[in-house]
Amino acid sequence: MTFSFCWVVFLSVWAVAGCDLPAEGVLQMECHDSYFMIAIDLPVAEQDFHFEAVDGTGVYPLTEQYAAECGYSINVLPFLGYVELRASYLSCHTEKKGHLFEFKMNLIRNVEGKMVTHALNRTCSPLPWSPREVFCEVNYMEVTVQHEPTCLPGTNDWNTLRPVYASPVSDWQFALHKPDDQQLQPMNITEARKQGYVVELMYGRILFRTPYGQPDSYSTEVNGVPVEVVHASIFSRQSWFVVMVDLFAACSMSQGSFAGGYLTWKMPEALYSSQGSMQVSLGLNGDLVKQEVAEQRGFVVNVDNSTLEISIPYKAKGGFRKSHASGGIFVFYIFNLYVKQVSMGGETVVRSYRTLDTPLLPHLLVEEDKTVPQEGMFTVFLGNVPDDMELTSIQLNGQQFKLPLPSDSTFMITEEAQPDNTYSYTLKMLFSDPLVVQEFSKEHAAMLHQLNINYTLTVPGSEPYHYTTSVTALLDVSPPVFEANCTASGITFKLAHQPSDYLWEFGIGTDLLTMELVTRRGYTMSNDSQTLVLTAPLFTHGYDYRDVSLRGFYGTFEILVRDGDTSKVRASTVKTCFFESREYIMCSTDGMMTVAADLSGVIPSGQMPVNFHLYNKLCVPNEVNGTRVLFSIPVNSCGSVVKLRGNVTYRNKIFYTLNNFPSDDNDKGVTVQCSYPLHGLSRLFSVYRFESDTEGKGTIIHDVQTTPGVTPTEPTPEPKTTTTTTTAAPQKTIIPNYLPAHHPPAHYIRVTRVHSLPNVFYRENRSGRAAHVQQNRSAPLLHAAVRAPPWRSCTLSHPSRGSLLY
Repeated sequence: MTFSFCWVVFLSVWAVAGCDLPAEGVLQMECHDSYFMIAIDLPVAEQDFHFEAVDGTGVYPLTEQYAAECGYSINVLPFLGYVELRASYLSCHTEKKGHLFEFKMNLIRNVEGKMVTHALNRTCSPLPWSPREVFCEVNYMEVTVQHEPTCLPGTNDWNTLRPVYASPVSDWQFALHKPDDQQLQPMNITEARKQGYVVELMYGRILFRTPYGQPDSYSTEVNGVPVEVVHASIFSRQSWFVVMVDLFAACSMSQGSFAGGYLTWKMPEALYSSQGSMQVSLGLNGDLVKQEVAEQRGFVVNVDNSTLEISIPYKAKGGFRKSHASGGIFVFYIFNLYVKQVSMGGETVVRSYRTLDTPLLPHLLVEEDKTVPQEGMFTVFLGNVPDDMELTSIQLNGQQFKLPLPSDSTFMITEEAQPDNTYSYTLKMLFSDPLVVQEFSKEHAAMLHQLNINYTLTVPGSEPYHYTTSVTALLDVSPPVFEANCTASGITFKLAHQPSDYLWEFGIGTDLLTMELVTRRGYTMSNDSQTLVLTAPLFTHGYDYRDVSLRGFYGTFEILVRDGDTSKVRASTVKTCFFESREYIMCSTDGMMTVAADLSGVIPSGQMPVNFHLYNKLCVPNEVNGTRVLFSIPVNSCGSVVKLRGNVTYRNKIFYTLNNFPSDDNDKGVTVQCSYPLHGLSRLFSVYRFESDTEGKGTIIHDVQTTPGVTPTEPTPEPKTTTTTTTAAPQKTIIPNYLPAHHPPAHYIRVTRVHSLPNVFYRENRSGRAAHVQQNRSAPLLHAAVRAPPWRSCTLSHPSRGSLLY
């Protein structure tokens, strides 16, 4: 018997326009080749919901039994919050308008104790139906055949039978058949409906639908595959002839078997007598593709012993995964397999929709230590974490941290979604973090850093899972080495940072290199994540000078590297550079003043001195070159003047003698002085030798040159030009004049205390004469020759002890 065609719906994917589902639910509505689908993502904890079918006659709740009888399938994956409803195009409450099928559904949810209704409506356009369609859904079997036969030899024969086919469904009888071809007692369609069977004549087709497990259906095995079969017939008697339509449905009940990473589902080929050879298309979640395309995606399609075998790779795209933790991580996979078989002539189409799942499978996490010691941090990767598992806390060397981490955390964990629906976590922690265990490894002669990690992963419905690992890193503990370079004004030290830098401290002499020290001494320093650069200008604290001459001198600067725990010096970087300068002055900690001065600015033009000297004419230069001279003397010798006012200043002057000017008449020259902070001279008053904690500050002061041959009529103060060696660079200053000539012999001053300013020794009375107040003969001497006349040149002040004048 042959059949003609009628039409059914198909429309690829519809958008979610106009739906009032709230934002937390993701809705997808699609028209497939034999059914309409609604998919919703609801919160995992939300279980109180149901669907209703709506048509012109009313609203019908879709209970489990009613849905199976009327062509609806509701599938829920509660652990994912995923809900899917599929409705046959010939379901009970689908309305056909012209060539369109209209679906009207309600979703009723319990939202915070209030029942909320969401209307879900969609219209689908038809595609052609085959003469016989069999649909094996997860909860029912459905078979439809073309209503009007075309197998009669002539038109007159059909005209004779047309009244029978046109008779109402109530005129038809329904009968079920047993395996031995035994026919049960016929019943009318109304009675069959009461027993859960649906028989309809609609849209030019005869429909028969039954839930699985009906009393009159039966189970059997075909080629070792379990099959459920239902065989019915409907017939109508009209005058002297009877019209009977055979309705047969057989569905594979295979639950699938798992082996070798594949989940295999089977279906016997020869379930339908007219089936013959079949063309197969398949896919997951209703996404049908040709057999060749499916095989390219990793599916295996085979026919063995007249049985169709479809094998799904367990990680196939489109499956659902559920994790379980109990002494390890286990997962199982769920697949919604959709198979369409078409006979070669196209007369019969068999569709099977099956939900298959794998057994619990061990799931291994992937761990990788990506630490690069040169980066100075641990980098630990943990991957292949199922997407339904969550990293909730982490324990590092015994200390527990909950996730997410606070913004001020000393380490970081980044989460990244992977293409295979897994997550990875990357932990980064500096070697210098206090949590990292550090110890010296004698075996490797290196510093061993160790980090013990305990990840806590959780999944709803399972116990927490703890994954532990340990990572180590060895660091070379060789002290760092600075790169040093000479400049015209000082020495620059550069250090490329290494991960082990935190093990070391850097110092200059006994002082730790800090920003406070840099500021106080006049260094410049920059320190970023890549390099440390320190510049020590010439004449700042820390230099050692040698081979001093008018040509120049060598300056040496040293940076010490100390062990951060023991402060023991482990290495040093020493740089010596040759510097050239026409003028300079050095004031050493042992009280030596070394000065190179150029007197060309104070000597009358065209004149050349025959000799040079200091206050004490016996003190002559170490080296002379034209108008340039070099002196190196103790600060408290050669008639130096001492001034105490906050600092202790030793001042002297370089004089010159011309052929036509007696030396006694010439007071022009260059004044030189060294100033030391008083707090650094605590031993000055307790020993006979000079000791200072720091170098002094040197100054060179030039008298202004006068017109040759003109002698001032009286000694008057004159402006001075000054060159000062400071913590940064030489500078010009103006200071008060001192009267150095014709001073009485040197005096030694006794003091009474060491760590504070001395008590008052001399006090000036109202008549201008000095009154002796106190003298401690047991106190040591101030080893300084005071050349200034009494009461004028040197003053030592203390806020509570008056002034010392001499």
